Amino acid sequence: MAKFNELGLGNDILEAIGQMGFEEATPIQAQSIPLSLQGTDVIGQAQTGTGKTAAFGVPMIEKTLEKHPGIAGLVVAPTRELAMQVAEELNKIGRFKNIRALPIYGGQDIQRQIRALKKRPQIVVGTPGRLLDHIKRKTLRLQKLHTVVLDEADEMLNMGFIEDIEAILKEVPEERQTLLFSATMPDPIRRIAEKFMKDPETVRVKAKEVTVPNITQNFIEVDERKKFDAFTRLLDMENPDLAIVFGRTKRRVDELSEALASRGYSAEGIHGDLTQSKRTSVMKQFKNRSIEVLVATDVAARGLDVSGVTHVYNFDIPQDPESYVHRIGRTGRAGKTGVAYTFVTPREMGQLKNIERLTKRKMTRKPVPTTTEALENQQRSTIDRIKETAAESNLNDYTALAEQLLEDHDSVTLLAAAVKLLTKEPDQTPVQLTAEAPVVSRKNFRDKRRGGGQNRQKQYRGGKSDFRRRRGGQGGHSNKRSNYRDSKHSSNE
Repeated sequence: MAKFNELGLGNDILEAIGQMGFEEATPIQAQSIPLSLQGTDVIGQAQTGTGKTAAFGVPMIEKTLEKHPGIAGLVVAPTRELAMQVAEELNKIGRFKNIRALPIYGGQDIQRQIRALKKRPQIVVGTPGRLLDHIKRKTLRLQKLHTVVLDEADEMLNMGFIEDIEAILKEVPEERQTLLFSATMPDPIRRIAEKFMKDPETVRVKAKEVTVPNITQNFIEVDERKKFDAFTRLLDMENPDLAIVFGRTKRRVDELSEALASRGYSAEGIHGDLTQSKRTSVMKQFKNRSIEVLVATDVAARGLDVSGVTHVYNFDIPQDPESYVHRIGRTGRAGKTGVAYTFVTPREMGQLKNIERLTKRKMTRKPVPTTTEALENQQRSTIDRIKETAAESNLNDYTALAEQLLEDHDSVTLLAAAVKLLTKEPDQTPVQLTAEAPVVSRKNFRDKRRGGGQNRQKQYRGGKSDFRRRRGGQGGHSNKRSNYRDSKHSSNE
């Protein structure tokens, strides 16, 4: 595998990549970065989770000067979540070159975005509808742009953004570099490439082989508002030695770790906003078993390798099936077995089916745990510990105390008191988590949009301005998510 220091990159980029924990380039990065540095247009065909953002971000930032007169790079992404995630990673890559990436998307106050654009970021990452809004308002000027990236192009096609993409590409300079990344290459995407790219080189990376043989995979269907109670009961039933819990956003991680602590669990969270010292401290505690539950976002857990993780809990089902494989792969390592649970709201069952298709494994449906079941399991665990202590320990120093207690109390009452004292009873402390919009499966979304046929799609597109204004500027499965999150000013990982 190629190392980043073999790809002809400057020291600022190499230092940033090193701090991100990357040394070896993934296949898509190793093949795409040298071509992009030469100015060649690139079509990258690779699944999510293969390192696409760095594959286009590293060369784009390498070619961008801090004092670039205007927007140097534009990344077009299908959803608000992806735009935020890409911008965050680009900011990490460009930190020592003082290159800033700004995410813009529907649902956020456009005046706020206009003020942010006036601060002269060198790179803009945005969703198609909102990018066009800014272009029409002349608040986003692209005359000085040298690189344009279409990220997850097939997903933008599925969400009905193909006309917007063409409109955006007509606004960028003819003398530019175009990078297109897509998991699949349907005909409309090929036509975009033929029309707007110059002699592109195609880089194909096969999807990673999906193998999770040592992991028992389960799911629990539960309403969003009841999810946390179901989760804590499950923790009480399973008694994991060491567990990782995945949340979709930084806000979710913060709220989850605080909520778990309020109910007496030893938990800490990690996400991209933590300082390096705080992250290091949390990971040290987790590896030393000082904390039992680590709550993390996908990006923060990237490269995480801790031995002895017995359970992985997907508190939020991941956005894409590949992320699911990465998440549960944190357990069941080195020949050991692991357990994975995924919480699914009724509207997310389509996404669960997508994951099952990718992994070629059916998850086992489990019922929502009850408080009674959680308590009974904790009681059994306590009794087992008492029996083990009675069989293995030297109790000579305690027998006199026991005999003295028996003079005043009967043995059943004393033993019941000991079991109660040692049992972690289910905590009913009220917890209020901010609601997250469900992940609607891509397949279901496409089927629904296709239900009215091609004419229906044209009808949507014909009134796209008003339609998109109502839907938060993005279309697709992220429309409601914008409304949920913008009201709380949350950020995605």
